[in-house]
Amino acid sequence: MSLNRGKKEEILEELRKVLDGSEGAFLVNYQGLNVETLSKLRRQLKEADIDFRVAKNRLLVIASENTGTAALRDYMNGPCALAVTYSDVVMPAKILTKFSEENEELKLKVGQINGKIIDISGIKRLAGLPSREVLLSKFLYSLSGVTTNFVRVLSEVPRSLLNVLEAIREQKEKVTNQ
Repeated sequence: MSLNRGKKEEILEELRKVLDGSEGAFLVNYQGLNVETLSKLRRQLKEADIDFRVAKNRLLVIASENTGTAALRDYMNGPCALAVTYSDVVMPAKILTKFSEENEELKLKVGQINGKIIDISGIKRLAGLPSREVLLSKFLYSLSGVTTNFVRVLSEVPRSLLNVLEAIREQKEKVTNQ
């Protein structure tokens, strides 16, 4: 089905906006997925605030110029869809990897994070990482441990001084009582 020039320009402008603000993108081959399964994948990605686009490869190549997604242009062949994330690059890798394991028809092709290519094994390793929220909470826990220990060390100095002064006082009392 051929698109007229105006419609192509509209699609290009929309794709440019999507790709321009992205942190990462993942290309998948969706050939063989039925509409119901593809809709299920779209729902899962949408719930995680991930944009999932199916477009003609030529339009994707043109729209990706001057963006990090331009790194994927050599892989934009055959039926492919693009999952675009704006913040957490781990979440789309998790969703796509799990979905491809459950549905053999969905094939991971390649991904990019800030313009750097990630192969399939890299995507699977990325999927094994904890989510952004978990990593942030672990980081904050580590920071709170450092501050707690620092406060303990600082409070130990006056406590030690008080112990020394108390020992001196007791020693002087013994001397005056004798």
